Amino acid sequence: MLTVSSVSKRFPGAETPILKDISFTVNAGERVGLIGPNGAGKTTLMHIIAGLDSPDAGSVRLSPPDVRIGFLAQGLDAAPEMPVRAMLFPQEAALHAAEADVERLAAALAHANGDYPALAAEYADALDRLTRLDGEVDLARGEQLLASLGLGDVPLDWPVSALSGGQKTRLGLAAVLAADPQFLLLDEPTNHLDVTALEWLEDWLLDFEGGALIVSHDRTFLDEVADRIVALDERTATARTFEGGYSGYAATIRSELDKQWAQWRDQQVEIARMKADVQFTMAKAIRRENATKNDFQRRLAKKVAKRAKAKETRLNRYLESAERVDKPAPTWGLKLDLGDLPTTGQDVISLEALSIGYDPARPLVREAKGVVRTGERVAVLGPNGHGKSTLLKTIIGDLPPLAGRVRRGASVKIGYLAQEQEILDMDSDALQTIQAASGLNHTDARSFLHYFLFAGDDVFRPIRDLSFGERSRLMLALLVARGANVLVLDEPINHLDVPSRERFEAALGAFQGSVIAVVHDRYFVDRFAHTVWRVEDGQLVEEIRQNLALH
Repeated sequence: MLTVSSVSKRFPGAETPILKDISFTVNAGERVGLIGPNGAGKTTLMHIIAGLDSPDAGSVRLSPPDVRIGFLAQGLDAAPEMPVRAMLFPQEAALHAAEADVERLAAALAHANGDYPALAAEYADALDRLTRLDGEVDLARGEQLLASLGLGDVPLDWPVSALSGGQKTRLGLAAVLAADPQFLLLDEPTNHLDVTALEWLEDWLLDFEGGALIVSHDRTFLDEVADRIVALDERTATARTFEGGYSGYAATIRSELDKQWAQWRDQQVEIARMKADVQFTMAKAIRRENATKNDFQRRLAKKVAKRAKAKETRLNRYLESAERVDKPAPTWGLKLDLGDLPTTGQDVISLEALSIGYDPARPLVREAKGVVRTGERVAVLGPNGHGKSTLLKTIIGDLPPLAGRVRRGASVKIGYLAQEQEILDMDSDALQTIQAASGLNHTDARSFLHYFLFAGDDVFRPIRDLSFGERSRLMLALLVARGANVLVLDEPINHLDVPSRERFEAALGAFQGSVIAVVHDRYFVDRFAHTVWRVEDGQLVEEIRQNLALH
């Protein structure tokens, strides 16, 4: 269904291409995962395939050419005042207009006097248009999709601006699926989906008869749905294809890297041996020549020196040969060190008969009880819209409890990472943000930001111009700069690429403080959570977990 052939792309002013000679195919019934670090060109490639951008070289071919594409972009592109209904059913307005045309023409036909054939033809065209549009607008299916994605309670006349970031993502996904696509381009479809919606989407994709190209950093999701992985390399701007899901890709890369390290170490031993041989032979020739005035012995010494020179030439040829194994290049990854922390008491956060929400008559959670202890990691799970983010905002003090209270232990300093990234000033830049939070001077702040992958003039770019992943990294930098000993994280790994997720997991493993996190990445939860708080149907239920990789 999709053939990408030798696609290359370079942005104006860039020294190197972001995409170079990219080729792969997606057939009907196949689900291909597109992965790579933030900035490797995933979204650019998706835009080229969707026809929103043009390659500098190469081609994209869809078969059949008029295939219906469903494209889910990062971030919902809709006017704030647009109602949910118009987003989900864009053809509904045209349907109502067609109904009005049919009624008008039917009335005109009933009173026709002279131009009957022309009027009848116009009526027939309007009726055909109404029939076609009626088939494209399936209200029942659209509402079923909303319910499956946790939006069943959202009124269809609500403006898009009234939705949360997670709700906007799910509405965009519902709109794509409601259009009955034959080929899917999904850019981070799992962001903001709870586990129930994730599993529903996995089942839907496994039953989907068309092809799908999916950008995702959710490793479990890719293992469940992907037939193949196309991995973009930010250093070479090229792509490789791997059969199977993410785990197969990761195992192959690890095996190749281990083999390259072994070959490189063996090569270094051989190079050291060859260098030592050259030095020994040359030293032997010099000693022999300096030790005698005998012409015969001096001629022998020159022959030894010539052998040493020949060995040196062979060494240089070896160092320059194509067979030489390069040292594995270290990837410039997120370096997250959460630092030394002030000590806290044993009980860090206590929920005491806590009721939360916005309407006292309809609390989202009633009489919740729970304790977070020093060093404990708590994952907050549950369906979207049942109060998880509200619980975090109540814990940090942004929202007052409806009843009960949140008690914080002595010396607790909370670092909050918001799902909607609203803690960032969109008119500021990364450098100003970190300097304001930390008091670091210009040079130290730039060095600090380098650990979070902000290099060169990136630190001066307005935050509104940063990608979602770059904003996530900046918010992590803020947590470190502020020196929190309790982290309250609302979807902390959304928009982070897989290497950054793995480094974030490692940082939390080394973090000595306590963590409360709303997170839907099942791989992350399995490795992270000591305790799970399930928030659903007005209740908070605590589960203690065992045998964690990160303890």
